[in-house]
Amino acid sequence: MDSALSDPHNGSAEAGGPTNSTTRPPSTPEGIALAYGSLLLMALLPIFFGALRSVRCARGKNASDMPETITSRDAARFPIIASCTLLGLYLFFKIFSQEYINLLLSMYFFVLGILALSHTISPFMNKFFPATFPNRQYQLLFTQGSGENKEEIINYEFDTKDLVCLGLSSIVGVWYLLRKHWIANNLFGLAFSLNGVELLHLNNVSTGCILLGGLFIYDVFWVFGTNVMVTVAKSFEAPIKLVFPQDLLEKGLEANNFAMLGLGDVVIPGIFIALLLRFDISLKKNTHTYFYTSFAAYIFGLGLTIFIMHIFKHAQPALLYLVPACIGFPVLVALAKGEVTEMFSYEESNPKDPAAVTESKGTEASASKGLEK
Repeated sequence: MDSALSDPHNGSAEAGGPTNSTTRPPSTPEGIALAYGSLLLMALLPIFFGALRSVRCARGKNASDMPETITSRDAARFPIIASCTLLGLYLFFKIFSQEYINLLLSMYFFVLGILALSHTISPFMNKFFPATFPNRQYQLLFTQGSGENKEEIINYEFDTKDLVCLGLSSIVGVWYLLRKHWIANNLFGLAFSLNGVELLHLNNVSTGCILLGGLFIYDVFWVFGTNVMVTVAKSFEAPIKLVFPQDLLEKGLEANNFAMLGLGDVVIPGIFIALLLRFDISLKKNTHTYFYTSFAAYIFGLGLTIFIMHIFKHAQPALLYLVPACIGFPVLVALAKGEVTEMFSYEESNPKDPAAVTESKGTEASASKGLEK
């Protein structure tokens, strides 16, 4: 997963859009500020709403809503797997035709993007359906074996409203597939980010520290040590990054001089911030101190990344600044409040445990009420 923040202004080679041999004209200060501010806002939205949705994430029958728990073992392996994947993509782009690879990837992300966007907009769209809307329930069930040995492979429940959301998402998918427009890219990127924060759950804070620490090293090495990450980010025509044109004020919606932020810089800190929200709720103090602290830390870290990148005119590994902020700030608060032991002893319930379902119902309301204050 790409996690570099790149700045292409003044014709830099770090451009996130289509590359060419001509030097682009310098971007205006207003255009640069608009691009940076938009990237920051787009990063914050899926983290905030994804964290809230992670609390009330369904833990029952619907397989698509079942959170995937990341253990310390998974966290330790992740940087190695990510490095192998990144290097593999780099070699593929060097050996094979970039056009055919991107065609295959476009079809893959076309399907994934539609499903992710449909899942993202479904709770919002439900508010707009009239009470008289004919809503029917459906179930997609795949099993293997028979009798007592029958085992469920897929058990997906959906309704007519979900099908409407799927149809609307398909329109965006076709737009992305035909035009590769940056707005369609961002809609899919935001959907992937929100779903990642919502459905990927760290089992405890220690696991989060292992994951963020490992990806801290991964990000620094592949951005500063090699040109692999930036090369893949420029070559990879898929919604794995959020982009915003710095020449929007000059060229409108057809602008093509992009600043970009990898989804890894949103999802990885985001799942840690979501974990702290759930930890806040477990304390039953009707406050969300650690969530707001880590959220503010993310804003500080990403803002610092943008500042350093603007000063040095070079792509930056955003996790270099985000990881110390997102871990350090909440730990300092825990030290000040004397809750370090509680923080590191907090353990997520098994989502398949029936007791977890009962507990989640009670935490939904408290999370919503607290964040609305």
